[in-house]
Amino acid sequence: MTDLSPAHTIKRSGHWDDADDSCVLTYDDRFLRRKRLTTTRDQGFLVDLPHTESLNHGDAFLLEDGKLVEVIAAEEALLEITGDDLVRLAWHIGNRHCPCQVEPTRLLIQNDHVIRDMLGKLGATLRDVSEPFLPEGGAYGHGRTHSHAH
Repeated sequence: MTDLSPAHTIKRSGHWDDADDSCVLTYDDRFLRRKRLTTTRDQGFLVDLPHTESLNHGDAFLLEDGKLVEVIAAEEALLEITGDDLVRLAWHIGNRHCPCQVEPTRLLIQNDHVIRDMLGKLGATLRDVSEPFLPEGGAYGHGRTHSHAH
């Protein structure tokens, strides 16, 4: 494995072109300040940001040498939630500060047995899925929502 130059800057999705490489990261791994990562081409690089950042699918690390490494959301084990009253179910998820991907016909959350049990009791239809997790941002559309376990 060869090493690339370090990354001290993030380019947000839609504000860059033509990545030189990519790295696949889970939702939890996309919250970082300083960490060594490996690209899909098996090249290592150090991320050393001024402060902790929440990265989204499609953001990119700008390396010191000018190269860009795109962030790809990894597939991960999630809980798909559907039901007759999706708005009510979303409210209960939000009330517990769980990151949630909101779609017109379903919700996706990280699999948690306590939340799963609660949603089942509320009449939700639950299904285990494996796909990229792209939850809504925190207050005012940016940042992160954290569970009470943070």
